[in-house]
Amino acid sequence: MKEYLAITKALSDATRVRLLCALRGGELCVCQLIELVRLAPSTVSKHLSVLYQAGLVESRKRGRWVHYSIPVEPTDHFCAAVLESTFKELEGDPVIVGDEERLEKIKNIDVEELCQRTDEKD
Repeated sequence: MKEYLAITKALSDATRVRLLCALRGGELCVCQLIELVRLAPSTVSKHLSVLYQAGLVESRKRGRWVHYSIPVEPTDHFCAAVLESTFKELEGDPVIVGDEERLEKIKNIDVEELCQRTDEKD
């Protein structure tokens, strides 16, 4: 039951769901996610931590920055089913579509430049 509650808690916040959907397209640096949702770095980090604890995202550190992605092979069947269901259910959602469009522009910005901007916000 512990894993179930962690996943449902992770999905109970719109920002966390937006972050999760943004990662569908592949790994992103935390600075790109900060730019996408336009929240404070500490707030985004907390949201990503909740997703990580639930097993919905993976992370890897590269220098000072952490990169997040959807697990290639989720550790349990329920987690995989939740990810699939979430992405299917939100396909075409106006908020998610808007995020996808913004994310394409964000991906064209040099990651180092974006990270420096994020440092200045902290």
